[in-house]
This record gives sequence, structure tokens and C-alpha cells, in this order.
Amino acid sequence: MKTTAEIDRQIYELARCYLPSLNIPGVTQALIEKYLNPHHPRPTSKDGLYLRILESAQNAHMKAGVIGKSIDGVDKLAPVLIGFNPQAVLARYGDNWQDVLDQIEKELKPRGQIRKMPQSIWPRYCRTILSAARFVEQFESAGDFYNWADFFDRDERARASLPMLMDREIDGLGFALSCDLLIGLGYVNFPKPDVHLRHIFAALELCKQEDDDYQLFKAIIRLARHAGVTPYNADKVFWLIGSGNFYDDPLIGKRGIIGRHEKDFVQFARSKIFED
Repeated sequence: MKTTAEIDRQIYELARCYLPSLNIPGVTQALIEKYLNPHHPRPTSKDGLYLRILESAQNAHMKAGVIGKSIDGVDKLAPVLIGFNPQAVLARYGDNWQDVLDQIEKELKPRGQIRKMPQSIWPRYCRTILSAARFVEQFESAGDFYNWADFFDRDERARASLPMLMDREIDGLGFALSCDLLIGLGYVNFPKPDVHLRHIFAALELCKQEDDDYQLFKAIIRLARHAGVTPYNADKVFWLIGSGNFYDDPLIGKRGIIGRHEKDFVQFARSKIFED
């Protein structure tokens, strides 16, 4: 019987070679390799860190369409958020998310309907704006934040505590988007437990169907350790299969989209792993 480590390694290797094996024009092993390391520069100021948090926070579900697309990007919030100065934002708005939303409507005139029930997307995002400002203001500088994050990053046993803390402190960010934010800041040990990895990992018995984001996060880290790669690397290999989204290569497929292949990959991998 194969050990967990053997299964993890084999499934990772199958995943890494899977999309190039489909003979989709332009989808080569070199293309896959290009996506396996993050290449986002870190912001060097608290203002830049604050903006990065708000960009990650609008990546959930329908938020990107309702928030970013309606104002042509989160960066357009700059005049409302005083150049993304968290201290100034708190001084101006305090805890009043309604004032934030009123100012957004007045200055930016977002396209589409703005629903104002407390649990609607815009009100929830305005609460994120204020809680993210309070979070960033805990730190003396962007470097102070990175030193704090490094403390958790150095110890695999404590690593999951960082996105859990950020989930609790930043309203609306959540565990998975906290990982997404950390990845964007260059932390390769924080895989994002999103829906594509959940489907693949559960179907291949790499985690349980009922596992939450924390448990899936730990399963991705375990597989990466056994495969000898970073958690980001493992995350991205499976994410590309599940999403079919080569976002930096619009000439591939249809504007970078080649379609989802997670079901076919699961069937293929199961035939290889469990054929014995």
C-alpha cells in the first residue's frame, strides 16, 4: 500500500504535467513553470499595504464585479480614502461605514445599483475599509508588518495562525483571501484554499469532503512538503487545472482561458494512483 507521502508526490507530478499533455496550443511545460512563483513587488509603505489589503478583499464571489468594475479599480478609491492613508481614514470616518459609502457615491458615482442593507456587498466592503485601516494602524511601518508576518511564516506549526488572525481582524477578508493577500506579498508558504483545490483534493482523498479552509490549507502544505516544492507552487499547479486561467497570457485560449479541467484530471489521476 502506498504511503501518504508517496501518493502526495505522485499526484503532484501528475498535476504538473497534466495540462501540457493535453496538446492545447501554447500550453507548454515552460508556461506552467512561469506561473509557479509569485512575482508581485511588496508595497514599501503602510498606504501601499492598505491598498493591497483592499484589493484582495474584493476578490471574493461577486465583490470584484460589484466593487472594482463599478469604479474601474479599487485604486480609484484614493480620494475617498485620503490617498489610502489608514490613519486619516479613521480620523475622518471613525466606525461609520455609512459615511464611507455616502462619500463613495458622491465622489465616484459607481455604476449599477448600490444596495444599502447592512449585509449587501457595498456596506460590507465599507466595513472592510474601516477594519483594514484599524489593522494596518497597529504597525509602525510596512516593514513592521512584514517582521510580524515573518514570525508566523518561519514555523509551519504556527503558520495557519496568521490568516486566522487576519480573518478575525479584517471584516470580510476571510481565511482564504488572507492567504491570497499573503501570497501577493511574496509569502510562498500560504496556499489559498479555494474552491478549485477543494474539489480536486476531496475527490482524490487528499483531504476530507467536510474539511474547512484551515484543514485544506494544512493538506496543501503537507502535499507540498512531500513533493519538495513550496505551498504556493503546489497551490498554483492545481489551481491552473481547476480554473484554466492563464491570466498573464491573453493569447492562450480565449483571452487566457482554456476551460476547467479538474474533473478530467481527477479521473486521470485516480486511474494512475489507485490502479494498483
